[in-house]
Amino acid sequence: MRHFCHSRPGTALRVTGLSLAVLVAGTGNASASVSVSATTSVAGAPAHSATAAQRELRRLEAGYQGRIGVYAYDTGTGRTFAYRSNERFPLLSTFKALAASAVLRKARQSDPKLLTRVVHWKASEVVDGSPITGKHLKDGLTVAELCDAALRYSDNTAGNMLLKQIGGPAGVTRFARSLGDRVTRLDRTETDLNYWNPDEKRDITTPADVGRDLTKLAVGTALHAKDRARLNDWLRRNTTGDDRIRAGLPKTWTVGDRTGSGFNYGTADDIAVAWPTPHAKPLVIAVYTNRKTADATYDNKVIADAATIAVKGLGKLS
Repeated sequence: MRHFCHSRPGTALRVTGLSLAVLVAGTGNASASVSVSATTSVAGAPAHSATAAQRELRRLEAGYQGRIGVYAYDTGTGRTFAYRSNERFPLLSTFKALAASAVLRKARQSDPKLLTRVVHWKASEVVDGSPITGKHLKDGLTVAELCDAALRYSDNTAGNMLLKQIGGPAGVTRFARSLGDRVTRLDRTETDLNYWNPDEKRDITTPADVGRDLTKLAVGTALHAKDRARLNDWLRRNTTGDDRIRAGLPKTWTVGDRTGSGFNYGTADDIAVAWPTPHAKPLVIAVYTNRKTADATYDNKVIADAATIAVKGLGKLS
């Protein structure tokens, strides 16, 4: 499998020819032997940055003893940096960005009172990792407040209540298909979806697919402008991502993200939109990870380091 740093369509690429076979156990693919190739960006772009970033990621991955998937897109230049970006990883709680977006679209297009509707749930429906909904069993929350809880606090019961508004896990899959994403799928609810193994076909995505989805939702026109602004506000005020992609970027940047953490194989993800300056075109970054053994734990620093390397690969950091 080849992984490229692409330029805008119609511009010339210069291939470095750097290729390495890397053995990674527990990839979830038919073969554990992965060919990783580095390609430069457009003429005038920092070609060495893309090549050096590929090397850095290989070293990081080797020390991590697992698998790292990265997709980074500069919406200003059209350049893309990718590493294992088409391999499948567990979606985890990054699904909540898609679920909330699906809710926003439904409210805009067919159910104008949806966001202000109050939702109640039973005590038996409250699952682990529900810091907001666990406090509102009696009074419930509006759908907008559930979006806030799911995106800013990764509240799992809130995530499940959002799924009920869009037809269950299949609603996320349908929404992904509406974005042109043929891979991302959700099959289970919280917290079952956090259990993954290398042969799992459920609740998966690829860094490239979810990265393109996030670009369309948070930067593009897949959502109405007011809904896009609301989504980005939720992402920017997320409370769970300080040690992941945000930690790998300069503190002066504005970052909005949605994390995901699994229960086994050290699975952990983060997807983000990052603005280097208030008026700059943003970068979209997706980092997905897993480790080789079922009892392994995830490593936030690996995600942060991968984000740093990816941005270097785009030529945005030295």
